[in-house]
Amino acid sequence: MNKYVLDTSIIIDGEITRMLESDSIGEGSEIIIPLAVLDELQSQASTNKEHGFVGLEEIKKMHGLCSKKNINLRFVGQRPNIEDIRLAKHGRIDAIIKDVAMHESATLLTADYVQALVAEAQGIKSQHIRQPTKTADLEFEKYFDETTMSVHLKEGVIPMAKRGKPGSFQLVQIDSEKSSYAQLNNIIKEVSEASRVSGAGSVEISRSGATVIQFGNFRIAITRQPFSDALEITIVRPTVKLSLSDYNASEKLMDRLSGKAEGIIVAGPPGSGKSTLASSLAEFYVSKGKIVKTFESPRDLQVPDQVTQYGPLEGSFEKAVDILLLVRPDYTIFDEVRRTNDFNVFADMRLAGVGMVGVVHASSPLDAVQRFMGKVELGMIPHILDTIIFVKDGQIDKVYELSLTVKVPTGMTEQDLARPLVEVRDFESGAIEYEIYTYGEENVVVPVSKLKGDEAQSGIKKLAESKIMEVVRRFDPKAEVNIVSDNRVQVRVSKESAPKIIGKGGSTISELEDYLGIKIDVEAKIPTLGKEIPFEVSESGSAVTLLVDEEIIGKTVDVYVEEEYMLSSQVGKKARVKVDKRSDSGKKIVNAILAGQEMHLFLSRR
Repeated sequence: MNKYVLDTSIIIDGEITRMLESDSIGEGSEIIIPLAVLDELQSQASTNKEHGFVGLEEIKKMHGLCSKKNINLRFVGQRPNIEDIRLAKHGRIDAIIKDVAMHESATLLTADYVQALVAEAQGIKSQHIRQPTKTADLEFEKYFDETTMSVHLKEGVIPMAKRGKPGSFQLVQIDSEKSSYAQLNNIIKEVSEASRVSGAGSVEISRSGATVIQFGNFRIAITRQPFSDALEITIVRPTVKLSLSDYNASEKLMDRLSGKAEGIIVAGPPGSGKSTLASSLAEFYVSKGKIVKTFESPRDLQVPDQVTQYGPLEGSFEKAVDILLLVRPDYTIFDEVRRTNDFNVFADMRLAGVGMVGVVHASSPLDAVQRFMGKVELGMIPHILDTIIFVKDGQIDKVYELSLTVKVPTGMTEQDLARPLVEVRDFESGAIEYEIYTYGEENVVVPVSKLKGDEAQSGIKKLAESKIMEVVRRFDPKAEVNIVSDNRVQVRVSKESAPKIIGKGGSTISELEDYLGIKIDVEAKIPTLGKEIPFEVSESGSAVTLLVDEEIIGKTVDVYVEEEYMLSSQVGKKARVKVDKRSDSGKKIVNAILAGQEMHLFLSRR
């Protein structure tokens, strides 16, 4: 009786099921699967890794074939402990499998050449079986034609594809039948095997429920439950490869890219052609005799062979920086700068003297700058970024250049308001379009073009009202701010809050003036000259009556609702002030009572 022990690689390859179907394993033979192999596949499937699912599906097929062909299939051996699992990458599981083959006096079948070689060195009979794997004309490639940008496959859904070019594409149906789980699983298996055998593919990302494989020019994203509600495959391929000359860039821009620009951001919305332009820049710098590297995850830029493509080192670009600086690149293309750590890495390398080209998702050119605000100091931004290239519909739509200067912001007039600011200029015309500077404790972006003209508000009027309101409302939540001029505001607060905002000897107001960079006039909303007196309100017939103490009889009082003056009236002999409901003042007082607004009575000084 022939006895065969299977390792993980031969099961995943699917070679055993093919041998069973072709009767290469005869009737009466015995197939032995070590429990360590089953546990390893189960562990991979539990973490939603593709090899685990493929392997378990193969074992399921083996059960059916073995029962039909009178072949015994059994599971033997010890289960791996925590130490074995921890050392699995160092060959511990492989050692357990070889021990099973030795103990059972069986032939070890493996698709791993090293495993077969070690087994033979130990005196264990083994066969290294490598079925020729399909590495071209894979199943998914039938969905692609020369205009297909991406293919979208999902279990139970009709296959769809985006066809066209960046900025001009259509979502079209590419099959009449809905995709089944088996079809998608077969595509995954084909890609996994072809990647492993041909060396043309690599697993760029492997997470619980998500895998990204770069196979040639194809980026294949696979998602499963629980990350997605069903099995889904998204395959993306670049449809065009352009050189920098294809973008019709001006001579001025080409001159800047040739040497003056070393902190470049390529920005644009998804699918606009950012990565295509980044690839063109890599090729451009290589043609200029520069050493060019890339930071990518996944590594899908179409760059010349001279360009080395780096992924995260041990899952971190920060660790990769240490190595990259040792190889001394002139330029580094950083594809997809998204997370805070990515911005820090970009800034760190730029400040180290490396020319950087970053790709950033942004809906407008200015958004690319704002993505850096808050992650690096404002004054450092022009040292990190000097050129913003905004791509739209596959073309260069806008170019900005950044510079740092010290001056009075546009719209302000007082010289003592001068401060460091970042100027954002249109590269071609040289016109300032935005100014970025610190106002109070916040960084603000001011569109300069909108500040020009007689009808436009000044810089203070655009910014000060909300900022000053934020500060003074710490003292009085109902404070009001009135812009008097470019360097002076009037603040109206309650009479109780006025002393607080002024402070002892004017110390508090002086600090606020220095903090905001403007002069502040404080005024009480309600006149403080009169004495506020208590009263009660009653309503009868067509009048509202305000009852006061008898000592006020014959004196004149001023009536206010909140801070709004209503009327002045003399207190009658019965210590009351009657207000006709039908009068304007009476209507406002009635509405104030119904709305729960505050009313005040003051002795008039008139």
